[in-house]
Amino acid sequence: MNSNGIIAVVSGFAGTGKGTVMKKLVEEYDHYALSISMTTRTPRPGEVDGREYFFTDEESFTKAVKEDKLIEHACYCGKYYGTPREYVDKQLQNGKDVLLEIDIQGALQIKQRFPDSYLIFIMPPSSEELVRRLKGRGTETDEQIKNRLKRAGEESEGIEKYDAIVVNEDIAECASDINRLIEASRFRPSHNEDFIRSVREGIRSL
Repeated sequence: MNSNGIIAVVSGFAGTGKGTVMKKLVEEYDHYALSISMTTRTPRPGEVDGREYFFTDEESFTKAVKEDKLIEHACYCGKYYGTPREYVDKQLQNGKDVLLEIDIQGALQIKQRFPDSYLIFIMPPSSEELVRRLKGRGTETDEQIKNRLKRAGEESEGIEKYDAIVVNEDIAECASDINRLIEASRFRPSHNEDFIRSVREGIRSL
């Protein structure tokens, strides 16, 4: 069976708590590596360059895209986000499952470039709860929240393209559900094509 890691893409509307769930997964299970994205947005209070994100300017971001140093990139609410290639390749080769916390644009790019990747969308318990969580963060203006909700409505049209959805009512339970899904994905034929091929060829040579 394939011993290489899996690219697991986790998306969700702003306010669903996906960042907290990702941290919980890394804390609870030692076979995950959380990829750090590059972004042109301004750091929020408490965020550190190289920990939450690699913060950069548009010129440097554009250069990274041209040099094919990002495996996906997207624009979200006027800011650019992308996943550095080098870190992901290294972790996969070491057998780690790489968690990518990215939006739907980037997720579908990853699926196209890496068909064996596994896409999970974190859902809120309800639309009302999503609004409550966004307002409860206290980091954005009413106008910014309005834009977030507009974006969420647009993203909701692409959820069916994901491999699974998980509702985040409880952080620990949500993380456990995602871990079970990723573990099960190891048994997909698409993740074990070399193994299948070797067995097939061995049978035919008998």
